[in-house]
Amino acid sequence: MNIALFFARKMQGHKQYKNTVSARIINIATLAVCLGISAILIAMSTSKGLQKEIQNKTSVFNGHILITLFENNESQVSVLPFEDTDSLRQKIRENKNIKRFHSIALKPGMLKNKSHFEGVVFKGVSSNFDWSSLDTFLTEGRFPDLSNRISKEILISETLARQLDLKVGDQTDSFFQNLSINGLPKKRRFTISGIYFSGFPDIDQTLLFGDLRQIQKLNLWEENMIGGYELFVKNFSLIQNTTDNIYNDIPSELNSIPIFDRFPSIFQWISLFDFNVLIILIVMILVGVTNMATALLVLILERSRMVGLLKAVGARNKLIQKIFLYNGAVIMSKGLLFGNLIGLGFYFSQSFFGWIQLDPSTYFVSKAPVLISGLEVLFINLFFLFISSILLWIPSKIILRISPSKVLRFR
Repeated sequence: MNIALFFARKMQGHKQYKNTVSARIINIATLAVCLGISAILIAMSTSKGLQKEIQNKTSVFNGHILITLFENNESQVSVLPFEDTDSLRQKIRENKNIKRFHSIALKPGMLKNKSHFEGVVFKGVSSNFDWSSLDTFLTEGRFPDLSNRISKEILISETLARQLDLKVGDQTDSFFQNLSINGLPKKRRFTISGIYFSGFPDIDQTLLFGDLRQIQKLNLWEENMIGGYELFVKNFSLIQNTTDNIYNDIPSELNSIPIFDRFPSIFQWISLFDFNVLIILIVMILVGVTNMATALLVLILERSRMVGLLKAVGARNKLIQKIFLYNGAVIMSKGLLFGNLIGLGFYFSQSFFGWIQLDPSTYFVSKAPVLISGLEVLFINLFFLFISSILLWIPSKIILRISPSKVLRFR
C-alpha cells in the first residue's frame, strides 16, 4: 500500500479541507496551470500552422529550389535562357530528395481591358506542370489546357480580375517588350480560363500563368530554351543540403537557389514565431509553477500540526514530502486536464470552422491556420510536469524545519 498516496487522498477528500484558505489558493493555482497550458497549446498550434501555411503557399507558387543562370539571379524575370536537356533533367532526378520539377520562364508585360491596364508577370509553364498543387487556390473556372498546340488560355488572380473587370471566358489584350530592332511592343490576346486567389498581395497583384511556348515565341527562343527549373523537395528540412548537392551536379553556368534565399524577409519573419512561442512557454510555465509552489507552501504551513503529528509517530521526512508532492501532482493534473481540453478544443474548432479571421495583406492567409501533433502535445505536458516536479520539491523542504515539539505545543 502506498501510504503517502493514501494520506494525500484523505486530505483531498476531507470536508474541512475544501473550506480552508489553502483550498482557495489551490483553486487559483489550478486555474493558472489550466490557462498556462492552454495558452501554450494555442500559441504553438497557431504559430506552426501559420509557418506551415506561408511556407506552403510560397513554395507552391515559386518552388522549393530554383535552377537558373547566374545572370538571372538578381532578376524576377527570365533575362537569359539556357538549354533544357535530358542529361540535365537526369542529374536533377538522381537526387533522392527531389519530388518533382518543371521548366518555367518569366516575362514582364501589361494586361489591358478597355480603359484599364495593369503590369503583370507572365509565368510560362510546360505541359508537365502539376496544376493539382493549385487546386485549393482556384476560385473560378479551370486551369489552362497546355496539352496540344500553343495555348492562348491564362490563369489570373482575383485581384487582377477585379482591377481589370474580367471574368472567366473574357478575352484581354496583353503587351510585351519586343526584342527585335523596331522595338514596338508585341501584342497578344488571351482568354481567361480560370481565376485563383493566393492571399499573397505580391503574387495576386502581378502573377498570371500561361503557356511556356508563348514566352519562347515572344523572346525568339528555340523550343528547348527555358528560363529555369522549379524543384520541389520531399523533406523541407534537407533543402539546403539538397540545394548544395544539385549545385555540384549541374553545369557551372547554372545556379541553384533555395526558396528562403529568394524570399529572405518572409522566412526571417516566420522564424520569429518560434522565438515568440518559446517566450510564451517560459512565461506560462513560470507563472503556473510559481502559483503551484505557493499553493503547496500554504498547504504545508496550514497542515503543520499534521506534519508534527506524523513526525511524532515516526514518519520520515521523505514520506511526508511525498504526501504533499502527491497533492501537488493532483492539483497539477487537474489544471493540465482542463487546460488541454481548452487548448485542443480551440485547435479542433479552428480547424473545422476557421472562426478566427486574419488580414491577408498582413498575414498572407484569410483565416488563422492551426497545426500541432499528438507527440508535441504530449511533450509539452511532460515538460510542464517535469519542470513542476523539480520546482515543487523546493517548498516541500520546509517540512524538514517543522519540529513536532513546537507545532504540537498549542491546541
